[in-house]
Amino acid sequence: MLNKNKKFYITTSIAYTNAPPHIGFALEAVQADVLARYNRLLGKDVFFLTGTDEHGIKTLRAARDAGEEPKEFADEISEKFRELNKALNISNDDFIRTTDEKIHKPAVEKVWRKLEENDDIYKKKYRGFYCAGCEAFVTEKDLVDGKCPIHNKKPELIEEENYFFRLSKYADRIKKAIESGELKIVPETRKNETLSFINQGLEDVSFSRTKDKYWGFEVPGDPSQYLYVWCDALPNYISAIGYYKEDKKFKKYWPVDVHCLGKDIMRFHTIFWPAMLLSLGLDLPKTIFVHGFITSNGQKMSKSLGNVVDPFELIEKHGADALRYYLLREISSTEDGDFTYEKFERRYNADLAGGIGNLIARVKVMAEVVDFTKIFPDKKIIDYLTEIKIKYRNSIEDFKFNEALVCVWDIVHYCDSYINETEPWEKNKGYEQVLRNLLEALFCIGSELLPPFLPETSEKIEKEIETNKKTGKFKNERGGLLFPRI
Repeated sequence: MLNKNKKFYITTSIAYTNAPPHIGFALEAVQADVLARYNRLLGKDVFFLTGTDEHGIKTLRAARDAGEEPKEFADEISEKFRELNKALNISNDDFIRTTDEKIHKPAVEKVWRKLEENDDIYKKKYRGFYCAGCEAFVTEKDLVDGKCPIHNKKPELIEEENYFFRLSKYADRIKKAIESGELKIVPETRKNETLSFINQGLEDVSFSRTKDKYWGFEVPGDPSQYLYVWCDALPNYISAIGYYKEDKKFKKYWPVDVHCLGKDIMRFHTIFWPAMLLSLGLDLPKTIFVHGFITSNGQKMSKSLGNVVDPFELIEKHGADALRYYLLREISSTEDGDFTYEKFERRYNADLAGGIGNLIARVKVMAEVVDFTKIFPDKKIIDYLTEIKIKYRNSIEDFKFNEALVCVWDIVHYCDSYINETEPWEKNKGYEQVLRNLLEALFCIGSELLPPFLPETSEKIEKEIETNKKTGKFKNERGGLLFPRI
């Protein structure tokens, strides 16, 4: 194992509890899970955090529509996100909730007081447009035809007296950190987008809302105001690891190595959050990885359009690994991607049923014992697998998960061609060497390359191949196929 003394801290964004989870959050969860599992395989001390963002207008209004109290409603939705993590085989170490009063609330209050101590909080009257979908004030230049470009709705005109955070004070320092690579933003297009936004000039941002229109924690020292959702939500990344006490756990894991999040909340993470951290005197995140949206048949998912894809339904029908594979292979890591059931079935049948599933089925029928003390894999297969592993690792470390999976399926295609050429079922001269080479390739797939992506499938492959230090054997047992054809 490598890097035993190195830590790796990764987070997803925390999901809003205004609606049950859909396939868009499943994408983010599995992307972060790949990075967490990959770094565990490298021997790093990994801490993987996910959770739910529960305060603010969106949850408050959704709860009212459902005839429930906001906390009761948030409890129900938060539990569904926990269930999705379990169904998707997500290996998170913790699940943070922003309504938590034991570790999160005291951390948020500490953040507020430190911002105040640094003269970064002040009070003023404000009149502006507010998009409830974004949970953010927006300027007229942000709007398209008078509407929020993300939610396609007109923002509300709000006039309040709020507390403000001196975001503008940190513009130059954030810009310098991004340009120098101290704060890495992936992909490059999102980095350039952030810098462009900074160059247009940053305005101070409202950090509280009046109590009669909002839901959240009270502003320390002023019970007439609630903390603005982003002031409450962003500190989850430090509250979960013990910021309130700044104990060994916090000092061990901060700064975060990767924040994984969607493009709609990028500015909050690449500008608001770094500014808050600079005010707090904490190190900046090392990398912010930004993914795109998932559309359905080319359209933005919407309840009104009836095209929201339910991840639980797909998992129940085809298994977690089938959905994980589609999200990681079919959809580019950093761009928007489309989901249709037709595309899902095509990818499933071609790559899972007809690819890795078919390969395992082919080699199982050979059911031969190979003596490892006498037969070693050919140099050619070793060199080939070494070359593939280098490409695979480079792809993951560049956040190109689809390209990493292409590397794995290159081995699958290689093995299929190798079997066709050598015909080991005929037991011709050298057929044991062929089996030994195939075993080596399958070991590589099942034990080294697939675990971060398809953990359940990798375990099944390992169980299909009986091994010890001296022999390897294909287990020719009756049982279901890895991926039955749809």
